[in-house]
Amino acid sequence: MDQPTVLIISDDPEFSRAVMTRWQSERTLPSFTAMSTEVSLNFDPESFHLAIAGAIRPQALSVVLEAMEASGKRVLFIAEDPGTLHTVNSRWPAVLVLQKKEGNWLDVLILLAREALQRANAEARASRAEQANAKLQTQATLGRYMLEMRHGLNNALTSVLGNSELLLLEPGTLSSGLRSQIETIRHMAMRMHETLQRFSSLEKELKVVNLHAAKEDKLHSTAAGW
Repeated sequence: MDQPTVLIISDDPEFSRAVMTRWQSERTLPSFTAMSTEVSLNFDPESFHLAIAGAIRPQALSVVLEAMEASGKRVLFIAEDPGTLHTVNSRWPAVLVLQKKEGNWLDVLILLAREALQRANAEARASRAEQANAKLQTQATLGRYMLEMRHGLNNALTSVLGNSELLLLEPGTLSSGLRSQIETIRHMAMRMHETLQRFSSLEKELKVVNLHAAKEDKLHSTAAGW
């Protein structure tokens, strides 16, 4: 993620202001979206990476945390008292709860929030890497299949080329329109044949590259004393 977005849900503007002000002293600063519980249910789960909730009206607590948990994003909740902390811990185990106390609760909150954003970033990179790897595996499977099938295709193209050339060698037996069509077939078959030849050449090039890489690995291992 280029710049993470933190969603702050609170019915107390001072709570949101305190969190954003404290974060200003950090080296990296996310973008913020502040909402009250009256509008928080209209959030887009893809629009933020971390949610921080605190100073919420008791009657809105269940609705907000249910929606937050369903979003699949990390959620930090600041409990005003031990009773609320116990309730949230027992009902929404996926929500990380921090009790608001006098002193350094904001420092602890920012520390936990930064860690949560770092994990979210690492998971996003891992997900992209898995997707890229899956795409490469699909392409590799297709490539192996094409290399395995090239001999059969070459045989079929040889037959098409041979028969088209034989037909073209018989003067006067073909109309001008039919002769033009056969010449097109021959030309397209030649292009396909050249493509298959390129596959064979590419396979040889890849073998040379892999052999060279294996030799390099062996030299490095020997130099490292393995």
